[in-house]
Amino acid sequence: MRSKFQSQDSLFTPLKILSKGEQDNIKSQLKNQFGIKDMPGILLMRGKERIFLFTGDFDEKEIKKLESKIIIERTGVYFGKQFDEGIRLSIEGSNLLKDQITKNIFNLDSKQAEDWIKGQDLNISVGKRGFLIMKYENDFLGCGKASEKKIGNFIPKSRRLRERR
Repeated sequence: MRSKFQSQDSLFTPLKILSKGEQDNIKSQLKNQFGIKDMPGILLMRGKERIFLFTGDFDEKEIKKLESKIIIERTGVYFGKQFDEGIRLSIEGSNLLKDQITKNIFNLDSKQAEDWIKGQDLNISVGKRGFLIMKYENDFLGCGKASEKKIGNFIPKSRRLRERR
C-alpha cells in the first residue's frame, strides 16, 4: 500500500534547467513580445510551462547536484508561463524586467487598476490580441490576455485585493 507521500512523489516532475537553446528561445519570445533584451540569471522550468528565474550564487551543476539529493519545489522566482501563443509574465516577472519592457504595455487608469487588482477582467477592446503587460503609473501588475472584447485577468485569488465588508 502506498502512503500519500509516495503517491505525491510519483506525480512530482523534476526541475529542469533549460538548455542554452531553450533559454535563447524564451529570450527571443520575450524580445518579440515585450522588447526585453537581457535576462539576468538562469531559466528553469517546473512541468511543461512554469518558468522560474534564478539569480543566486549556485551554478547549473550545483543546482542539479542538490536536486539529486532532495526535492526542490522552487528555485528562484516564479517568472511566468510559456504557451503556444507566447509567454505570460507573472507580477514578479514583469517587475524584474520593468526597465526593459517597451512593447505591448497597457496603461491602466485608476479605476481599471483597482478592478484589475481585484481580479476582474477588463471589458475593453484594445485592438490587439495576446499577452499585454498591465501597468498603472510606475507599477507593473503582471500580464493580461487581450481578446476582441476584453483583457483576461490572471491574478491568483490569494493575491487579489478584497473588498472590506
